[in-house]
Amino acid sequence: MIDRELVEVLPILQGLDATALDRLLTHAVQRNYAKGAAVFQQGEDATHFFLLLRGRLKVLQVTADGQQFIVRVVNPGDLFGVAMAIGRTQYPGTPVAAVDSIALAWPMTMMHDILQRSPTLAINTMQMIGQRLDAAHERLREMSTHDVEGRVAHAVIRLAREAGVISGAEIRIDFPVSRQDIAEMTGTTLHTVSRILSHWETKGLVKGGRQLLVITDLPGLRRLAGEEND
Repeated sequence: MIDRELVEVLPILQGLDATALDRLLTHAVQRNYAKGAAVFQQGEDATHFFLLLRGRLKVLQVTADGQQFIVRVVNPGDLFGVAMAIGRTQYPGTPVAAVDSIALAWPMTMMHDILQRSPTLAINTMQMIGQRLDAAHERLREMSTHDVEGRVAHAVIRLAREAGVISGAEIRIDFPVSRQDIAEMTGTTLHTVSRILSHWETKGLVKGGRQLLVITDLPGLRRLAGEEND
């Protein structure tokens, strides 16, 4: 049974009237994913698209030479697996549950009809895809214009913005994040990320443990990322 309380607060669905929301949910199936489970695999035929209700997903991509990257984190309220919307028939990545997660799924064959019947949802979806493209372009700029420490600072700031929980002067990332995860987000090595984070810990910028990341000096990280004036 679909948990409407989780659904109704999501920004992607804001503006839908009760009839439109009921029609949308009629065709949805709620699916639960335990931590570590893959929603689908990179390269599989794109048969469904999804809306994350609760939890976090790490979207992995493996290159032709076997390198693995985390291309983005799916947060509650995000659409994902929308291959048809970007002109693909196969999924370009593998979303893996970073924590126990809940998503709604619809058949991909219904996407065109759903968006056609709900202009509000279509506009919200277009805006979300546009924001995702902007984020991808931002990461490309970071890769080409920043040194490794700057890229890692940007990645940690992005995590704080998307999944940070404020506790006093600290910001805790609310799902497990390993140093290997950060390496895969920034196109560098585990050794390099470990060295950078250890240095930051001595400077009081972050603290953490196994798969725990707490930001203790966000302005300091923003200076490292070149965002002092943002």
